[in-house]
Amino acid sequence: MQNKELEKLQAVHRFLNLEINKDHELQEIVELAAELCRVPTAVITTDGVIRYLKSNIDVSRIDDLESKLFCNFLDKHQGITVIPDATQHPFFSTSTLVTDYPHIRFYAGAPLITHDNYTLGYLCIADTVARDIDDSQRHLITVLAKRIIQIMEFEFSLEVLKQQFIEAKNAEIKLRSYFESSGSCLLLIDQNLRLVAYNKNMYKFLKRVNGVKIHPGMGVNEILRGHYLNDFVKDFQIALNGTPVTYERQVQYRNGEKIWWHVSFDPSYDTDGEIIGISYKATDITSAKRYEEKILAQNESLKQIAHIQSHELRKPVAGILGFMELFKANKYRATKEDLQLMEKITTELDEKIREIVAFTEEDKD
Repeated sequence: MQNKELEKLQAVHRFLNLEINKDHELQEIVELAAELCRVPTAVITTDGVIRYLKSNIDVSRIDDLESKLFCNFLDKHQGITVIPDATQHPFFSTSTLVTDYPHIRFYAGAPLITHDNYTLGYLCIADTVARDIDDSQRHLITVLAKRIIQIMEFEFSLEVLKQQFIEAKNAEIKLRSYFESSGSCLLLIDQNLRLVAYNKNMYKFLKRVNGVKIHPGMGVNEILRGHYLNDFVKDFQIALNGTPVTYERQVQYRNGEKIWWHVSFDPSYDTDGEIIGISYKATDITSAKRYEEKILAQNESLKQIAHIQSHELRKPVAGILGFMELFKANKYRATKEDLQLMEKITTELDEKIREIVAFTEEDKD
């Protein structure tokens, strides 16, 4: 499977790295048209501008040649046009290319029409001698015009493919960057419960706790077993129907390790908005859960301390205050029994204080 994917990738690279010498090929076509039709001049024009030229005419002697080209005035959607003698043509006979240098007489031109019916330009041949071309030469000009379009459209298509390939690679790089930068365990799963992609965290985790080396195309049933698989498939189906699933759960693994997970199943959509699979994300929140449990325990301790302070401390403190009032009334004279009772109340207060201190020490742990 991996060899096939590698071969496919290598083939794509070979195709996209093709070096197409368009200029050389189009110049060869111009020269071939002139040679096979036995004329001194052949040109390829696009947008009324000469791009490729084979001619023994001194074009430097012609002012604004491109504005005077016959092809600029032809019907853009008809087939090949042949003018055996331009001096006899009602429109071109007055052209300066006919009346002055280079004294064009013969002309033939075929439009360069794209597959979606746009005329990009013309393949033209010309001579300074009145003449005609036979059917095979007319067919040749038509075929060469189609070949020109094929070269132009192939180059354009290749550039589009290259751009699409670059964009796809960039998207893949961004996806991979997101996958590998996340501290969570991530999976992309298709509609058939098979792995499409995963990050290193997920690979390492499953290898460590389950002894499984995952790979693209692997089924979820090859990774999970029993109720874990049943629960996964249940949540997967809910998300596949368009409803995200999120929960927190503690899992104990075969090696005795316990981990709290925050898990989410989210639908994955294509460009048409159709659900094509599920993105699965599991984040280890064990530390956060332990901290949460510690806070809850501390809060419980604080409640007990508050209870001791508000109820159990009040009694010995009230007793001490009562004895102090009694001592004042007796001019600070006390009997042995009074002092023994005072000692008992003070001991009780000390015990409550020690209890509070004990709660405080537990919170620090």
